[in-house]
Amino acid sequence: MIRLQKLLIICSILILCIDRVTATTASSDHDYPYFDSGCCNSRAPTTHRNASSAIVRSKTPAVSDCAVWSKESVVSDCVIWSKECSGEILRIAKLPETVEWLKGIRRRIHEFPELAFEEFNTSLLIRRELDQMDISYRHPLAKTGIRATIGTGGPPFVAVRADMDALPIQEAVEWEYKSKVAGKMHACGHDAHVAMLLGAARILKTREHHLKGTVVLVFQPAEEAGNGAKRMMGDGALEDVEAIFAVHVSHEHPTSIIGSRPGPLLAGCGFFRAVINGKQGDAGSPQRSVDPVLAASAAVISLQGIVSREANPLDSQVVSVTSFNGGDSLDKIADTVVLGGTFRAFSNTSFYQLLQRIEEVIVEQAGVFRCSATVDFFEKEYTIYPPTVNDEGMYEHVRKVVIDLFGPTNFRVVPPMMGAEDFSFYSQVVPAAFFYIGVRNETLGSVHTGHSPYFMIDEDALPMGAAAHAAIAERYLNERSR
Repeated sequence: MIRLQKLLIICSILILCIDRVTATTASSDHDYPYFDSGCCNSRAPTTHRNASSAIVRSKTPAVSDCAVWSKESVVSDCVIWSKECSGEILRIAKLPETVEWLKGIRRRIHEFPELAFEEFNTSLLIRRELDQMDISYRHPLAKTGIRATIGTGGPPFVAVRADMDALPIQEAVEWEYKSKVAGKMHACGHDAHVAMLLGAARILKTREHHLKGTVVLVFQPAEEAGNGAKRMMGDGALEDVEAIFAVHVSHEHPTSIIGSRPGPLLAGCGFFRAVINGKQGDAGSPQRSVDPVLAASAAVISLQGIVSREANPLDSQVVSVTSFNGGDSLDKIADTVVLGGTFRAFSNTSFYQLLQRIEEVIVEQAGVFRCSATVDFFEKEYTIYPPTVNDEGMYEHVRKVVIDLFGPTNFRVVPPMMGAEDFSFYSQVVPAAFFYIGVRNETLGSVHTGHSPYFMIDEDALPMGAAAHAAIAERYLNERSR
């Protein structure tokens, strides 16, 4: 009898095990159940600032930690990049609380614009937001700049950059968040750039466990001054970085449309100031003077021949004389004329050829009329911007990420532009890609070019820019690690 009882017990155990195996196999065809709030106990609540600048504590756990987990998400888990990974990034970016937070960041910066190397409060705002997200950073770089990092802390390192400075322009747009600082305005969208990069930081922090390397966030001062990028690099902003990306808002494209191109995207830009010296004399006796006005006039005419007769017509270049100042007497020949202007080209070879020929033409034309001349290109002030040239591989990465994120109709190959950007200094050091995000919205009046007192943006582009930054960085590390 005892043996029979033992046999029955053993059979019962075997039947129970078979039932459990069968149940497990059957459940594999269904989604995993919802996790309860305990799944997020290992992460402290995040904090952020709202539009009124008061610090508030979020009661909502990090999105990526307590979202509904399905069998598919667990299986892929972005080990190999998939469209679901892009979709999750976009979903976080478009959450109502994320959108409102992004707008609040941008509006606070817009209300209190700061010029080049004066971005102390902007830098403080950024650092407080990084502190609330528990993101480590180095500060100061280039006086007000910040280098923040998210990820493993080890290689590979990929950087994303935003510029912080405003312009000496009086804002003419009447709206609730108009600049409160007389004569200063974010008229080039750098307030939006900062907001989008902080948005990317927030997304990436929630997905930090997916990062297969380190994302470097570069908050740069003084893009408009022309030497912010060089000073940031001098202070170590690109230490260990192997690729870098950046975005700029554009009124040329509808809201959230992304545009870029491989190769030259923005021109190299330089400025010159020439001083032509002659000999003052009575205008009624010109033979007793050496006329610098005549010499300068001849130089202006001859400068136009550099592009029209010396440059390849298929290699776009510009030389423009924009100022001409001589004497102020109607009956005296001046002793000095000062003229100046700008020059642009899409390759370093053409750019420095222009620089050389501008100096030669002015000095030699002055000599023809018995005058002397000196030409200053402000090289010590770092006002020479090299061309912004997109690395073909990095451009292709941006194109691929954007199409996967927003769809093929939301990416455009754009023509080169004669504008300039000091992001070009980064692109000379590491492979880089620069792209635009559209902010044009006729209904809102967002149609004015940058550096206009009427410049404004469509804030609907903010979450899209944040998502683009985050996806570009995370996917770069994902694919680089294979």
